[in-house]
Amino acid sequence: MPEIACLGLLVADTVGATIDRLPTRGTLSLIDRIELHTGGCAANTGAALAVLGVSTAVLGKVGADGFGDFVTESLAKAGVETRGIGRDPQVATAATIVAVHGDAERSFLHVIGANATVTAGDVDWDIAGGAAIFHVAGLQLMPALEGDGIREVLVQAKARGLLTTLDTVMNPRSLGWDGLASALPYLDWALPSFEEARALTGETKALRQARRFQAAGAKNVAVKMGANGCLVAPETGKPFHVAPLAVEAVDSLGAGDAWAAGFLTGLLRGWPLEKTARFANAVGACCVQAYGSTAGIRTFTETLALIGE
Repeated sequence: MPEIACLGLLVADTVGATIDRLPTRGTLSLIDRIELHTGGCAANTGAALAVLGVSTAVLGKVGADGFGDFVTESLAKAGVETRGIGRDPQVATAATIVAVHGDAERSFLHVIGANATVTAGDVDWDIAGGAAIFHVAGLQLMPALEGDGIREVLVQAKARGLLTTLDTVMNPRSLGWDGLASALPYLDWALPSFEEARALTGETKALRQARRFQAAGAKNVAVKMGANGCLVAPETGKPFHVAPLAVEAVDSLGAGDAWAAGFLTGLLRGWPLEKTARFANAVGACCVQAYGSTAGIRTFTETLALIGE
């Protein structure tokens, strides 16, 4: 049985670098590289967890196409359990064109694909039910799961005794707060980025964002703040900030998902929250030092050494 089950976005990412402007219409420009990577919050976090030595299953849906083959085969090669990934012949695998800019920021062109059809009924509890942690990754790009669906999934996870965690994603077409709020009383940890939390809550301060989640029922919150580290607001005790590791970033793609993998690793091991957050920051820092969402992830021992443990 996996230690952690990740339900969520599965995407084929075509990553181009360096792209700071599009070519003039009808012309061609040369760039440094074009690569195909697995992407999506669940795939990224699941693959990072596998590198960190955590037994992980990824659940979700892809199409019966070449991109779907690539995503599932890549995850399997990374050591991730993939039996919970459905193949839908009626829809395409979700895909993204990722433009990496010179400052390591990135922009996206996305086809939502099979992720749009994931429902509560697609969760294979024979695989997920034996885990210690059930992680939902990218709800706002799974419209069929928003609202009643995500509440049902988290209710089922809690009924099985799982620790529940949820990471968010930006999507201006999602139901936003209305698609999430009813599920928050069944959530042990909300793990949004600062920008995502601002879009969901309307709050411009990380602590106020965290308190909004907690007021709606989430027990604990950790807000990812990129180059500013993270803020952790536990159910009991004072909130605290953890500074980031200083590294030279080349590509921030997947950094938040890598951070989530580090944080989940600490929760799984029962570490103090301050150590858990420092480890999460270290995993995120490793991620941004290589192109693609998982290529920079280091082993558990190597990452632990970065925080002096």
